[in-house]
Amino acid sequence: MIVHGHRISLALCLLMVPCIGFAQQLDNTQIMTTLGRVKAAAPAVDVALLVEEANANVGKGVATLPNWNKLSELSQLIVEIDFENNSTAIEPKSYRTVGLIADALHHPDLFRYKFLIVGHSSATGTAKHNLELSQKRADAINEALSTTFAVSPDRLFSVGAGEEWPIDPGHPESADNRRVQLINLGLLK
Repeated sequence: MIVHGHRISLALCLLMVPCIGFAQQLDNTQIMTTLGRVKAAAPAVDVALLVEEANANVGKGVATLPNWNKLSELSQLIVEIDFENNSTAIEPKSYRTVGLIADALHHPDLFRYKFLIVGHSSATGTAKHNLELSQKRADAINEALSTTFAVSPDRLFSVGAGEEWPIDPGHPESADNRRVQLINLGLLK
């Protein structure tokens, strides 16, 4: 049986000027240059409230909700991460990218920051299934970073948005909507 990978975009959201950069080939210098632009404290984000709002708004969207809207204003660098079809298994070829992200999170300039991993999906399944899958994929990235790559779990949080916050709202089933974001939540306390 052949397992087809789904293209997943991993968006590294920052706290700097609003811009979105797309990269086919990602390297540690590129990640550090982008993540190193963090210069101000992040607005307070209540991760438990984000989870609650996502679960309460299945099929209704989250982008316009005040807490989710804060996240949409942050700058992003989008790279590809592949998962096995309808699965949380990260494709082996994507571990290099996850490793580069981990290297950046271990860098002294970023070592004091915490990050939110937000999972997204396209609208190819039911809204409830997509929300659950996006949460599990965000958790899979969290687990890979904290176990395989030894990023302190105290610095990582995860939430699923499902199909509720598409990057391409005109094409909800587009693969571009399947992504994971890493958002800088500011300094550890």
